[in-house]
Amino acid sequence: MRIKNLRKLNDEDLEKRLGEIKLELMKEMGNKEMGGNIKNPGKIKIMRRDIARILTIKRERKINE
Repeated sequence: MRIKNLRKLNDEDLEKRLGEIKLELMKEMGNKEMGGNIKNPGKIKIMRRDIARILTIKRERKINE
């Protein structure tokens, strides 16, 4: 997800999106560790970056309050 789109979301939506991504990442990592078939190996990297982006936005908003 693009940073521009994430900045438009309010705090509640960011929290919801963060939870969704973390859950999805946990499933993908578990599938990978168990030797399962991964459809898109680059998806894990993208999800980790999205989590970092969301946490960065939350931190910026906290500082600017």
